[in-house]
Amino acid sequence: MSATAFNSIFFNRAHSSNKDLIKQQNVKSRIKCSIKSGIETSQKNVRVGVLGASGYTGSEILRLLANHPHFGVALMTADRKAGQTISSVFPHLGTQNLPDLIAIKDADFSDVDAVFCCLPHGTTQEIIKGLPKHLKIVDLSADFRLRDVSEYEEWYGQPHRAPDLQKEAIYGLTEVLREEIKNARLVANPGCYPTSIQLPLVPLIKTNLIQTSNIIVDAKSGVSGAGRSAKENLLFTEVTEGMNSYGVTRHRHAPEIEQGLADAAGSKVTISFTPHLIPMSRGMQSTIYVEMAPGVKTEDLYHQLKLSYQDEEFVVLLENGVIPRTHSVKGSNYCLINVFPDRIPGRAIIISVIDNVVKGASGQALQNLNLIMGFPENLGLSYLPLFP
Repeated sequence: MSATAFNSIFFNRAHSSNKDLIKQQNVKSRIKCSIKSGIETSQKNVRVGVLGASGYTGSEILRLLANHPHFGVALMTADRKAGQTISSVFPHLGTQNLPDLIAIKDADFSDVDAVFCCLPHGTTQEIIKGLPKHLKIVDLSADFRLRDVSEYEEWYGQPHRAPDLQKEAIYGLTEVLREEIKNARLVANPGCYPTSIQLPLVPLIKTNLIQTSNIIVDAKSGVSGAGRSAKENLLFTEVTEGMNSYGVTRHRHAPEIEQGLADAAGSKVTISFTPHLIPMSRGMQSTIYVEMAPGVKTEDLYHQLKLSYQDEEFVVLLENGVIPRTHSVKGSNYCLINVFPDRIPGRAIIISVIDNVVKGASGQALQNLNLIMGFPENLGLSYLPLFP
């Protein structure tokens, strides 16, 4: 509609009689009520369970589902909070009409279509193995991310308890494995660091633009990435006004990252990866140092990333020279990326930022379940970043 036409319609309406104006308002009110009730009831036709709803990823799933037109929450589990309302555990969700929390052993999945599994690593395999086969599952733990079960045992310190089910699991890096995810019953949702690192690197490795033998990743995460459990090293006085490295050379996300990069390269890839804890609640930045293939320039890396993600809603390559900031993705499902020339000839610096709880966990999980259930993958995820 042109501006002239809009102004004309608006002017005529503004000068209609009071009686006509009241009639118009009543019609609008009825339409608004009709639309609202339709979204809340008839359209929420996929019944979802959230296992482990008392943790950060579980609560974030619930926040995102509040605006989903088709997914309704049918049950929520939290063994240690069983019997409590969601408002007593997460007051910010108290306005939502949600079922009370129950123990997993008391959950009835007969009226549930899909579940988000937000349980701790090491506990999920047995639980998912015991779930009804009709359920579609997105698992946010690390229990099904590593295809090699012996590698899982090496890095997580215990044998894999569902090796047959592991063969069925599809790794859920949405923008890279979209077609495989669409047909999956069980999706292993990626970790936060692996998401922020693989999204910029996979397209560059696939096109042989960077060397795989000398990749260095300096990554930093907000404290929510460590979960909600009470731990001494996560107390306010331990975290605030400082930062620290952790998991040096032995962080559990390393084999997951290397698995994805090796798939892209067609050969084994080993990276230098050091994560750091930053005194902020959420957000993640991965600064990646790469050696370019002979004859390749930074502009070539930029061009390839632009080609790879130009049609993607949630992975955004910024304009040349713009530095990605965690503030620019807070509360959203976006990943912002950019590439810069290093001062060392033949090297480049890639910066990638995400919200570790959304794109690094619950947002990507919802993106994946949308795909599995045949819905547009952005449903429930159209949140703009929160700033300031």
